[in-house]
Amino acid sequence: MRLTVIGTGYLGAVHAACMAELGHDVLGVDVDTRKISALAEGRPPFYEPGLPELLTRTLHCGRLRFTTSLREAAEFGDVHFVCVGTPQQPDSDAADLRQVEAVVHGLAPHLRRRCLIVGKSTVPVGTCDRLAAEVAALLPEGGDAELAWNPEFLREGFAVQDTLRPDRLVIGVRSTRAHDALAEVYATPRAAGVPFISTDPATAELAKVAANSFLATKISFINAMSEVCDAAGADVVTLADILGHDTRIGRRFLAAGLGFGGGCLPKDIRAFTARAAELGAEPAVDFLRQIDTINTRQRRRTVEAARDLVGGSFLARRVAVLGATFKPDSDDVRDSPALAVAGALHREGAEVCVHDPRGTENARAAHPALLYTTDATAACRDADLVLHLTEWRDYRELRPSALAEVVRTPRLLDARNALDAGLWRSAGWAVRSLGRPAPAVVPSALPLQPALVGTGAAEGQPPASASASPSAASAASCSAAASASSGRPCSAPTVSGLLSGVPE
Repeated sequence: MRLTVIGTGYLGAVHAACMAELGHDVLGVDVDTRKISALAEGRPPFYEPGLPELLTRTLHCGRLRFTTSLREAAEFGDVHFVCVGTPQQPDSDAADLRQVEAVVHGLAPHLRRRCLIVGKSTVPVGTCDRLAAEVAALLPEGGDAELAWNPEFLREGFAVQDTLRPDRLVIGVRSTRAHDALAEVYATPRAAGVPFISTDPATAELAKVAANSFLATKISFINAMSEVCDAAGADVVTLADILGHDTRIGRRFLAAGLGFGGGCLPKDIRAFTARAAELGAEPAVDFLRQIDTINTRQRRRTVEAARDLVGGSFLARRVAVLGATFKPDSDDVRDSPALAVAGALHREGAEVCVHDPRGTENARAAHPALLYTTDATAACRDADLVLHLTEWRDYRELRPSALAEVVRTPRLLDARNALDAGLWRSAGWAVRSLGRPAPAVVPSALPLQPALVGTGAAEGQPPASASASPSAASAASCSAAASASSGRPCSAPTVSGLLSGVPE
């Protein structure tokens, strides 16, 4: 089939490449000319495993191309996927639908033949029916367009897999025609046994926000239990294992720690609550406000635990932060709990140096006052405390004994409960985790040792003198490593240009 994908942010770029991989002819559309140029060269403007290879393959075989023209898209496509962002409104919890509305209103007047418009963006329930009436009023003479909804269930870091081999496909349609068109679009995954659930648009719209709300509830539940475990001296990881053996509960999403962030879960549960209030059903989802509160409180608890570990004040303290993105295998720092904690420590007077395998440049753009480095060892040089805030595999492969030689004091706060605490303690580290019993004694500071690896110094240059100012040496090390960093700004899953106009 001939498909268009309007909006080439995170959702749209992945969807366009994957639909081409499934054998469709796909035209990606965006008003951001730089983004379109990069994608046309096979360069996604964000990090997602497997996407560059998929883009290159589908571009070379001719099934995928890009444009900035909605008019061209209208003339080309049989099915038009709307994949723009629905961020939280700046002055309320409700979703901002201006980009979705701009696409639909800009596309409809050009639709002069039979086609289907399919929303994939996460929207408040009732949006599809409202926009369908507006499309009917905007169609030119002879136009015949119908609106349906097909929510996405992507996980950053697994988006290609989740699109090509999803665990379910949900479509919200009002006619056999729309059902059959989407059944053809997804013929390959359907043939592979992927459940294909056809329902009404309202149920399809609710599917995404309900799923995210349930996941957020599960995460915040175990984080609430971690607070109780801290108060009682119990172990939340063992507790989660016990709960996970109950087949009615399951172990997934019961990882206590810093909490969730990113561009979906936080804003989706807030928008869901706001929409429920509009419908007069606010009491039914009022618990989601407490879920949001528990999640935010985890960030504050992490700051408090870090403050305790350094003696009650961050003044004149150096803190190494391992992780800046909201989750591993992504360069996305939107609403990142890791960066929120790092920023809070900086505001309390700490010198904070941040390392992240992929998100350095995006983090620097969001929090320029922090120090950054592309070397995890350099981030830890002369640190009074090391914070593990994003569970990248890279950090599980660090050698605690080697890091103990470059820090000022071997103290670790594992806010993700993802590192081997026994291994770190055996290397002389004091280890603290949220919801797990803390060791009774914090070891005293070790004498400062010259760095053996990862200093960022030029080859052959002697290490900094131990008598030099630790703060100055640390900043210089972090700055030198940061100067070698590279990366592209993260493209949020929105088409920001659509706020200022619709392409012709």
